[in-house]
Amino acid sequence: MTTRVVDIHAHLLVPAVETLVADRPERLEALRQQAEASGVASTQHNRQLFATDYLPKLTDVATRIAAMDAMGVDMQAVSLSPTQYYYWADRDLAQAIARTANEHLAELSASHPDRFVGLATVTLQHPDLAAEQLTTAVRTLGLRGCQISTLIDAVELADRRHDPFWARAEALGAVVFVHPLGCTLGDRVQSYYLSNIVGQPIETTLALSHLIFGGTLDRHPRLKLCAAHGGGYLPSYIDRSDHGYAVRPESRTMAHPPSTYLKRIWFDSLVYTPAALEHLVRVVGASQVVIGTDYPFDMGTSAPLQQIADANLSEAERERIRGANALKMLTVVPPTPRVSGPQE
Repeated sequence: MTTRVVDIHAHLLVPAVETLVADRPERLEALRQQAEASGVASTQHNRQLFATDYLPKLTDVATRIAAMDAMGVDMQAVSLSPTQYYYWADRDLAQAIARTANEHLAELSASHPDRFVGLATVTLQHPDLAAEQLTTAVRTLGLRGCQISTLIDAVELADRRHDPFWARAEALGAVVFVHPLGCTLGDRVQSYYLSNIVGQPIETTLALSHLIFGGTLDRHPRLKLCAAHGGGYLPSYIDRSDHGYAVRPESRTMAHPPSTYLKRIWFDSLVYTPAALEHLVRVVGASQVVIGTDYPFDMGTSAPLQQIADANLSEAERERIRGANALKMLTVVPPTPRVSGPQE
């Protein structure tokens, strides 16, 4: 029997979250900063796309299912549009955003259990809340993990203040899907949509590098981490990281060479060409690649199965990438009971 085709990287928009933030000045400032970083031409085009093309695809279930059928996708792991991260929110608003969004994701999953599983949003600017929200999402709402950005209110994912969240994600067996929003390279990427074309993969490369070099993956060896957009540029130039680890004392900060950790991270297949997919598989292994379409955005793909079919891979490798890996990754493992003491 053929394994179900699973898309790990697909977004939706929760209108009720927009209602929660509509009158907040922080939202207007965040939008201003995003527009400045993207440049005038890209900002205008994105606004037009949201209004005319993206919005129905992000909010209407029938439209989504029709698109999945056209792509040959059986199941989506659905996460918020990154534009709804809202990491500027205070504790009370952050709680309301997470509760509203995650209940929406749970309702979608429950109404179409054969087509959707949900990846929660968590307010990682408040790490203790994020750990609680992830627990509720997994244990109460039945979601399979969460999506986070590559930088949280200017703080790296590997910063030790986030350790309670990483510990909880590991204990829950929950997937953490890392997806960037925006770029920190400033004026150099304002033109030509380079803020996304070049900038967002760089953000993912930096975030993963910090998690590796900063020891997060050593401290949490069972963490289920998945990276969007093929992991950015890290798999393409991981040999330079290994070289730095070998020759630079300030880079030898973790237990193993950086390339070792790529075998513990899942990467989506959104690298566009069969040749690029072949390279990704060679570097990280066929067991670590899952389908990602970035539905419904124009930097995604509507033909993920064709890319896999055209790549020089074995049928067993194709089967893993089409869905077997994702199904394994999305299975939430019950936490191991403590010998003594209260449960987390």
